[in-house]
Amino acid sequence: MSNFLDTVELQTQDTVQYSIIWMHGLGADANDFVPIVPELSFPEGVGVRFIFPNAPVRPITINNGMAMRGWFDILSLARIEREEDEKGLYESKADIEALIQRENARGIPSERIFLAGFSQGCAMTLLTGVRYPEKLAGLIGLSGYLPLYQRTAKEASAANKNTPIFLVHGDFDPVIPINIAHTSRQTLEELDYTIEWHSYPMAHQVCAEEVADLNKFIIANMR
Repeated sequence: MSNFLDTVELQTQDTVQYSIIWMHGLGADANDFVPIVPELSFPEGVGVRFIFPNAPVRPITINNGMAMRGWFDILSLARIEREEDEKGLYESKADIEALIQRENARGIPSERIFLAGFSQGCAMTLLTGVRYPEKLAGLIGLSGYLPLYQRTAKEASAANKNTPIFLVHGDFDPVIPINIAHTSRQTLEELDYTIEWHSYPMAHQVCAEEVADLNKFIIANMR
């Protein structure tokens, strides 16, 4: 694939050993999580490249067909994990895989690449990460869910069976209720994935405690 998604990139040092590809939520854009970079710290001498891609602009059914940045269409919030845009999901998966491969070409092996995402971006992180044919450093899912969860066992790659997964959710999330996140977590645990789970007294957002826990997760999985 020669046409990559538009991205915003930041490096913590001139030389990098790790990359984090971070997907935004529905209607946001590549700049949405740029402010989190200064909130994270890494061991001395360890450089990290953050890649924030822009999702394609597409009509979103639940928003009366209004076009906005989205990794896939949302057909129903009430059945978000059951009525799914398979075509959009798999197309965006391919786009994210292309970014991983571009990092490989820039000298960062897959085992030093984290996938991260919020809401829809979390869905793409989990969809792509468990299927990716090469070992990744870790998967970071914030306030989202596992899409196409009934296909996970069949489509998962053995390469990422032991890849650690960081899942967090707000107890009072009105957009993606926490019970959906629990279903995703249970599905992955039943397939023997290693999950670090946290919930916080918040809505569909990010909190300081979450960022601190996320930072610890990333550092713990830098090998």
